[in-house]
Amino acid sequence: MPRPYVLLSVATSIDGYIDDTSPSRLLLSNSADFDRVDQVRAESDAILIGAGTMRADNPRLLVNSEERRAAREANGKPAYPLKVTVSGSGDLDPELKFWHHGGEKVAYTTDPSAAKLRERLAGLADVVSTGSELDFGALLDDLGKRGIGRLMVEGGGHVHTAFLSRGLVDEIHLAVAPLVVGESDAPRFLHPSNYPWSSGRRMQLAEARAIGDVVFMRYLPKQESDT
Repeated sequence: MPRPYVLLSVATSIDGYIDDTSPSRLLLSNSADFDRVDQVRAESDAILIGAGTMRADNPRLLVNSEERRAAREANGKPAYPLKVTVSGSGDLDPELKFWHHGGEKVAYTTDPSAAKLRERLAGLADVVSTGSELDFGALLDDLGKRGIGRLMVEGGGHVHTAFLSRGLVDEIHLAVAPLVVGESDAPRFLHPSNYPWSSGRRMQLAEARAIGDVVFMRYLPKQESDT
């Protein structure tokens, strides 16, 4: 089965951070951009976040618009996309909101952690091991077998880096907020890694527009700029 089309979605500060170090979540997007993200979620077959984001933000990860959920059902789809997470350690709290809202869930982990995680998430999610370590290619292969055609990846930084450094991302949605975090230990969009291209390679920019005070850009990382 073909792998899903992978869309990486992120909002950052001007200096490239996706959050600050305060106890509460830093809201980078404005209301109009949050609505755009909700539309992208509704157009996706699955949405993925990492274990770190689950622990830090405890999100429900839903399509919030009732009209968009109804439109999905009218097209023969479940009201909510499949919710996906990854954890090499398997240390996921079954009380997190992620497990108790929306539709079906799947958690990808490793061979050493699979039994523990299946016990923790019994009745809450399907648990799949990708082998001795997290294999994001195997993850996409499994999602393809499940009929997932479009995967939206919402982070955090380790997950964004894992997908992009392995050349697995087809499209990037980047929203830049007019904020500066300036904290060296705050979470960033991407981490140092062996990316599959040189630092001088320019991605193709497919779209750029203002959404209120946020700038939204859509990049196609597998394609080079023609400028």
